[in-house]
Amino acid sequence: MATNDFSKEERVAFEDILEGFQDGLVLSKQVATFRRDKTSMERSDETIWRPQPYIAQTFTGTDMTSNYQGFTQLSVPATLGYNSAAPWIMSATELNDALQEGRLGVAARQKMASDVNISLMNVAALQGTIFVKRTAAASGFDDVAAAEALMNEQGIGMEDRNIFLSTRDYNSMASDLAGRETLQKGKTLSAYERAYVGMIAGFETFKLDYANRLTAASTADTMSTLDAAGNYHTPVATRVATTGEKSNVDNRYQQITISSTTNVEAGDAFTIAGVYAVHHITKQTTGQLKTFRVISIDSATAMTISPPIISNQGGTDAEAQYQNVTIATGDKSGTAAVTYLNTVANYVNPFWHRDAIEILPGFYSIPEGAGAAIMRGSTDQGLEVTFQKFYDIDTMVTKFRLDTRWGVCMKQPEMSGIMMFSQT
Repeated sequence: MATNDFSKEERVAFEDILEGFQDGLVLSKQVATFRRDKTSMERSDETIWRPQPYIAQTFTGTDMTSNYQGFTQLSVPATLGYNSAAPWIMSATELNDALQEGRLGVAARQKMASDVNISLMNVAALQGTIFVKRTAAASGFDDVAAAEALMNEQGIGMEDRNIFLSTRDYNSMASDLAGRETLQKGKTLSAYERAYVGMIAGFETFKLDYANRLTAASTADTMSTLDAAGNYHTPVATRVATTGEKSNVDNRYQQITISSTTNVEAGDAFTIAGVYAVHHITKQTTGQLKTFRVISIDSATAMTISPPIISNQGGTDAEAQYQNVTIATGDKSGTAAVTYLNTVANYVNPFWHRDAIEILPGFYSIPEGAGAAIMRGSTDQGLEVTFQKFYDIDTMVTKFRLDTRWGVCMKQPEMSGIMMFSQT
């Protein structure tokens, strides 16, 4: 056996840790996974551009002479930006207690799984652009059905939808379900006994033991909706620098100018008067104001938002392809009110279509034979966990560490959103 090799008990413990780690990845199991070899990622500075879905245009009639055009393929950067490590030491006497070692491994895997889940939660909570404002406390079907209606109206796939609710909001829904005698007795009993909700209005529901909170926005602003560049966004796949270099463009964001950014914070949700959401495929207006999120505050009057305002006012092929709003005729000639939607500080309940978010497994290349014993294992999604052990003869202390590495990419913010309750 090599100097720092793992014992049979430690190998079994690592298998248990890996299994528990996979079971704890509740959020990451509900997103897409993109695997890329570690050499390519390292050579691209740990960033890869991932394509957004194409949207095709169709025309009527038989003569298509003037309708031929190229597709504009948009893409977004995905980066291996997260890592989690759980290091600990055990003395020669502590190693006499195998149960103690097992408890430490359980604690480590729980925290690492939590780190992965929190990274997904933060991305979804801050970048999802569909905002469902509920004026009362969570009550059940009608709440989730409001999210379903918005996603259906905007042409988002009806399968693979998930919503994650804070414990209090989830339990409020379970309470409503538990009192519905007209439902199947088994489902009603589960709601009463285990506060279990399950599928509602096409969404699989999940209970969070932690949830982000969003503060209240307390301001009123205006912005121009004139037919002028800067008020709307023109998607472009690439941009050529003055040096002739071509680079990809991230079209998830747009900088806009408003009357004042005082009291506006990143994460705030808002609507613009006269700017209505459209079905992403048919381009027909939904009759509902488009919701936007503040990504960053850039100056006293400028802020970056998502999604961009693609109204097809510029008339380019790319705008026609990716149009996401229509502006009422009367609102194209002046200023429009910006109305903030998160009016009461409360929990953020994210929801998304599976393809909206991707997780990218990362890897460590640790040299073999360098003194430490190493084991590796992967979850079903490809997230790799490394387990290392090193014994120090001077102190009779053994060092252990667990590591994992990953990235999270909000590939399509318009297929993800948040729900907030008790808003005025």
